[in-house]
Amino acid sequence: MRVLTVARTEIAALTALLVVAGGVLSFIEIADDMTEADGQAFDRRVLALMRPYADDPGRPWGPWWLKEAASDITSLGGISVLGLFALIVIVFLLSQRKWLSSLLLVLGLAGGVMLSEGLKAVFERERPPAAMQAVETINASFPSGHALLSTVFYLSIAVMLTRAFPRRRLKAFVLGVGMLMAVLVGLTRVYLGAHWASDVLAGWAVGAAWAMALWLVAYVVERLQKRRHAPLQDEQSLETADADPTKV
Repeated sequence: MRVLTVARTEIAALTALLVVAGGVLSFIEIADDMTEADGQAFDRRVLALMRPYADDPGRPWGPWWLKEAASDITSLGGISVLGLFALIVIVFLLSQRKWLSSLLLVLGLAGGVMLSEGLKAVFERERPPAAMQAVETINASFPSGHALLSTVFYLSIAVMLTRAFPRRRLKAFVLGVGMLMAVLVGLTRVYLGAHWASDVLAGWAVGAAWAMALWLVAYVVERLQKRRHAPLQDEQSLETADADPTKV
């Protein structure tokens, strides 16, 4: 049984490493395509599909309630909402003596904000035409900060929650919900004209890579902490004492 647990943990670590590498390579490819004619044509085609009304370029495709729903969903990737959710989760984790998870969540979001703003400053890409934007926007367009931060936050929370569920189906469900939240936020940014499609793809790539990099850091740090009996680690409850301690 111990061998199976170790094998699953090593496979999870390898998978996380592959996600990090894939995310970085995908971002580089997207950033390169963004400057080429084919990539720019793709972005314009996607935006045109979302704006089929020539007499009203700011009106997105679909009924009025779809725009309202998209506006509500897109706020789930905003820094204010994510900051509030993060504060609630961090307080809960601290109350459960999950010291390492609390610290990594703070570092994850703070690092995600710095990544987003830093990359925007480097690329300085203009957003879609203001006439086609259904929401107010600030700063540069590439990559999408909403897509990046929502991927980091919801994916990180989903990975943490998998510890609470012993069955694989429940673990898969939680991870699926986390990924779905990030996908929905990203799609609404394109639908509302706040970003080009490649901005969102890049945000997902960087966000997934950063979230999995944090998981790998947690994996290494917690193993070292446990060997040295250091205080910076998650305190396990009696129900999860036999679970894999590297899953955060």
